[in-house]
Amino acid sequence: MSFEVSQAIAHASARHHPSIQEAAKYFTRGKHLPEGQLRDISELFHELAVELLNMPGLEGPQLTIALNKLMESKDYAIRAAL
Repeated sequence: MSFEVSQAIAHASARHHPSIQEAAKYFTRGKHLPEGQLRDISELFHELAVELLNMPGLEGPQLTIALNKLMESKDYAIRAAL
């Protein structure tokens, strides 16, 4: 499955380890979702992922785990809104 990685995610994750880049690429802006609540939820999680990637000092396996858990939370939030 291919995803359109936003420029914000691509830029923010570029300096990180490939495992972090891999976890980050799934935070899309939600353009694949219908306008409204689902897209808004997706956008919130995208913005938080970008913020985490841009924070100085956040690195390593813990950041990868944080992004994976954030994606899990996003999935549950989207499902809750369905």
